[in-house]
Amino acid sequence: MHVFDKSGSAEGDEAAGKGAERHVSRRAALGRGVGAAAIGVTAALADPLSAPAAASPGRTRPADGGSGGALPRSVAGIRIPSGEVTRAAATLAREASSETLFNHVMRSYLFGCALFDRRGVPYDRELAFLSAVLHDLGLVEAYRTPDERFELDGADAAQRFLKARHVPDDRIAVVWDAIALHTDAAIAARKRPEIAMVAVGSGADFSGNGLDRIPSGTLEDILGAFPRKGFKQDAVDTMLSLCRTKPMSVLMHPFAEVSRRHLPGFPVPTVEDLGLAAPFAE
Repeated sequence: MHVFDKSGSAEGDEAAGKGAERHVSRRAALGRGVGAAAIGVTAALADPLSAPAAASPGRTRPADGGSGGALPRSVAGIRIPSGEVTRAAATLAREASSETLFNHVMRSYLFGCALFDRRGVPYDRELAFLSAVLHDLGLVEAYRTPDERFELDGADAAQRFLKARHVPDDRIAVVWDAIALHTDAAIAARKRPEIAMVAVGSGADFSGNGLDRIPSGTLEDILGAFPRKGFKQDAVDTMLSLCRTKPMSVLMHPFAEVSRRHLPGFPVPTVEDLGLAAPFAE
């Protein structure tokens, strides 16, 4: 078993899990005063941008783009941007991630585009691609902080990357929001399309939600270009890796439920624990 990160390993996570954090009880965690402030939820609201969607070319059968080398120009008629910044972002994601994770972020972009294009929703293709291809950097050990949620680690890493390439702040803010909110589809859906697309596209790849609205030929082309490569088990392994190494980062996070099932004595309080421990008589 292995996690998405090339440098991490299940064995290393097991060793890290034997540290002090793993043995913190829920009572002790509550005693630290954890609550809303400890969750690390922040928001960066972007100014509106006006950018129509680029016209999609005719549907083509791409070469395999998931095993290295140049990305295809399009997959199933969905254009993959080829600007300097988008190429650099794809290179970063590919070099930092396992093939399984890289293929996931690419499928997330393509599924998001396929679903929004069918609805005729205009969007900025470069922003959609940057947000999708960088959205899981927080799962990679090199970009993990000790305490933050992985979504925030990824958003911050993307922000640093884009700032170093002099991308305008208002566009960086869109990418930050898209990554930070991608695991909360209900909130992301209320935001601009490029933000919603990452939640929709990654959700389609993770759970299959919305795939019934993608034509079978389009789905086959996307899976052919960027195959899943054992994605389901890798996803579970990665969740457990995060929960072992920084358990409080998943406070009130869906990943915590995975660890309560797989890790005996998982110390992170539940929402019920937090409410009952509030310093009030009733």
